[in-house]
Amino acid sequence: MIIRKKFKFEGAHIVRNCSTKRCKKSIHGHSYEVEVFFTSNKLDNGYMILDFGLTKKHIKNIIDSFDHAYSFWSKEKEEFKNFFKTNSERWIEMPVSPSVESYSLMFLKFIDTVLKQTTFSNGEGDISVSSVRVHETKTSYAEAFRADMSLIELDLKQVIFSNEVINEWEEKDELLNILST
Repeated sequence: MIIRKKFKFEGAHIVRNCSTKRCKKSIHGHSYEVEVFFTSNKLDNGYMILDFGLTKKHIKNIIDSFDHAYSFWSKEKEEFKNFFKTNSERWIEMPVSPSVESYSLMFLKFIDTVLKQTTFSNGEGDISVSSVRVHETKTSYAEAFRADMSLIELDLKQVIFSNEVINEWEEKDELLNILST
């Protein structure tokens, strides 16, 4: 059985090295929808795979980090990165180009990390994230599956969130600890 939880965020980026001139040369934004698909080998005491209320803690914090934020590749020129770090409170520096494919893989890895560090106490089974689908527009999305995790080298410790983003996290010390493992 698979269950799905949907999240939304408004974000901006440039996708360097892509084919489309507008996308690789100009800052642009999207209304993203993120669908997270969970599975388990059993139902908990409430006959659920995962109580959706549990996703409101760290998983929501991570995805919401990208709301009204500018995401940029760590390989951007220092002058360009510093402009955003100086002139915007909400930014995320990523070790990969911020394509919709990268977002889906990155969110999959973040959520997998959170689930592995979560102590469940309601008879839950082996809960895992089976895939993450990120809609960039109404007509396009990328979906990353567990088997896709090896498509990119992505060390989550290299994803840098601005202080303003981190300060908005609920239970930020706990989340920072999870992400540093």
